[in-house]
Amino acid sequence: MIFRKEGNALTASRGGETLRIEGWGKNALRVRAVMYDTWISRDYALTEKPADTECEIQIGTEENPDGSGCVPCAEIRNGRIRATVNFAGVISFYRDGKLILREYYRSYGGTLVQTSRCLKIVNREWKGNIGGSEYTLTVRFDPNREEKIYGMGQYQQPDLNLKGTMLELAQRNSQISVPFMISSLGYGLLWNNPAVGRVTFASNMTEWVARSTQQMDYWICAGENPKEILNGYTAVTGRAPMFPDSLMGLWQCKLRYRTQEEVLTVARQYRKEGIPIDQIVIDFFHWTVQGDWKFDKTYWPDPKKMVDELHSMGIRVIVSVWPSVDRRSENFGPMMERGLLIRTERGAAQTYDYQGDCVEIDPFNPAARQYIWEVCKKNYYDLGIDGFWLDNSEPDYGVYDFDNYRYCTGPALSCSNLYPQMFSRAFYEPMAAEKGIEAVNLLRCGWAGSQKYGNVIWSGDVPSTFESFREQLQAGLNIGLAGIPWWTTDIGGFMTDDVNDPAFQELLIRWYQFAVFSAVLRMHGDRGPYNIPPLDERERGGGYLHTGQPNELWSYGEENYRIMRKYYDVRIAMHDYIRDLYREAHETGAPLIRTMFFEFPEDARCWELQDQYMFGSRYLVAPILELHQRERQVYLPEGRWKDLNSGEILKGGRTVTAPAPVDVIPVYEKV
Repeated sequence: MIFRKEGNALTASRGGETLRIEGWGKNALRVRAVMYDTWISRDYALTEKPADTECEIQIGTEENPDGSGCVPCAEIRNGRIRATVNFAGVISFYRDGKLILREYYRSYGGTLVQTSRCLKIVNREWKGNIGGSEYTLTVRFDPNREEKIYGMGQYQQPDLNLKGTMLELAQRNSQISVPFMISSLGYGLLWNNPAVGRVTFASNMTEWVARSTQQMDYWICAGENPKEILNGYTAVTGRAPMFPDSLMGLWQCKLRYRTQEEVLTVARQYRKEGIPIDQIVIDFFHWTVQGDWKFDKTYWPDPKKMVDELHSMGIRVIVSVWPSVDRRSENFGPMMERGLLIRTERGAAQTYDYQGDCVEIDPFNPAARQYIWEVCKKNYYDLGIDGFWLDNSEPDYGVYDFDNYRYCTGPALSCSNLYPQMFSRAFYEPMAAEKGIEAVNLLRCGWAGSQKYGNVIWSGDVPSTFESFREQLQAGLNIGLAGIPWWTTDIGGFMTDDVNDPAFQELLIRWYQFAVFSAVLRMHGDRGPYNIPPLDERERGGGYLHTGQPNELWSYGEENYRIMRKYYDVRIAMHDYIRDLYREAHETGAPLIRTMFFEFPEDARCWELQDQYMFGSRYLVAPILELHQRERQVYLPEGRWKDLNSGEILKGGRTVTAPAPVDVIPVYEKV
């Protein structure tokens, strides 16, 4: 290994690979490597200028493990974090002098485990992709069996602690890859690479794989606790803007309001009931065909008049926009001709096939972002529409064969995880450029750094089951630890067969109670049974597609309405507190819903809990996650806690039994 000091960076070269380690913010290092000096000048998630650092770099020698003499080695230190590189190029990371992470190396020369040297498994493995300039890159680290791992975005699985899991690094409906992890050992690591791949946090090895890339790039920081680590991570990737006061209450939505009169009827009824709603969401197929990005005049004859009336009631309006463009759309020809759509490597030019033969836009192309914004500005924004529901933003491919798609910047395998962020920027950037505009859009997906682009991300089209409900809690806690504080779910889940089923209605209530103590309170869902006839039989336009059953607060009977009204009032009463949480997210990156260990890192019990959480620093929330459950165990950390339902003051440091009749969610205030 040949080492050099280049300014504030340590570089090393061996066997055609060049390695670069440099200070990148407080107590943090950025680690990059390429083959044959083909550096890629893209920062991806590391968009913010890091704090100035002065690294200590030393180049020296160490004893060769085989006893043949001294060989070169080097180290770089930035505050609390230090990295050493041995003569075989193996990197070890230390926090305050204690080893926290080391690359896995079991091969000839420089082996760290002498008895395994014949395995020929190396720490950084570059395998050239046939016929291209990209590599399949595998980076391996030694395991630590006692380590707990959190973050990484949103995955539909039951475990909060990700140690022992394999995660696909790819975007899908309800799966959001945000490749930043927080370790219980006191470090955080960002895999700063948008390539499709996987990560395995196994007991015998941690392995990161990018299926198509030209550069290794990851960022690692040391911190006293998860709060400090997340603060450091969001300092270099960006933080969410300040959330508008006017959107902290109830968002009303369903699949789907088919006409402007339906929307106005719902809004007027909420006003009559004395329930102010902050925003109403107009779902898909209000349009003519996908890619026209405009209202179907048959059912939305005067959308500006509708918007004006809603605004007079203090209600914002957001409309669904998909990235899919039907061949029948007036925009298909111009966009295809100008190369603004995704290309397929094989077969027909089709990427999506729901309700039409479609190709999705290529938001990596600045001209495509400009095109869709100009159309949506003319047909929506200039009419007073306040924001955009950027659905299918993964994008939702008809078949997830990532190797069959190509964007203007390269093969989808190399960058597809960045797609939802680029799609969101087509709307956020021109909206945010207008003076005084608070740009807030709703998306189904995101990537590292998406928090800075005004994205409210929801957990996707998930089933209406208690099993799914439990998974959404893990998803919300982990995506918050990955830097995304604006997160929400479809209350009650998205897919319901029968709204009259008592089991579903109990699920709805329990989910609604949870949503009150989360970032965004949003009613949505596709509610069966599907016995409402279509408005017309045309194969295009806003009338032919089905609609679900009513989904307003009063739609589920008097008793359920009473409970939802009760917790609606709780939400409104917390407005100032919620505003403070959004400000904290804006200033420090802290999520609104937090794991117990985020607030109590010194309490070992809190690192084991995954069925209760903190809403900010004040409220401990214990959602009811089982059908017919009427009490549950709740762990109270040290201190004094007020039961918000009974008013009783309880001593912490113990587990208590909390009553939970159907109209009660156990919540405790730290006093």
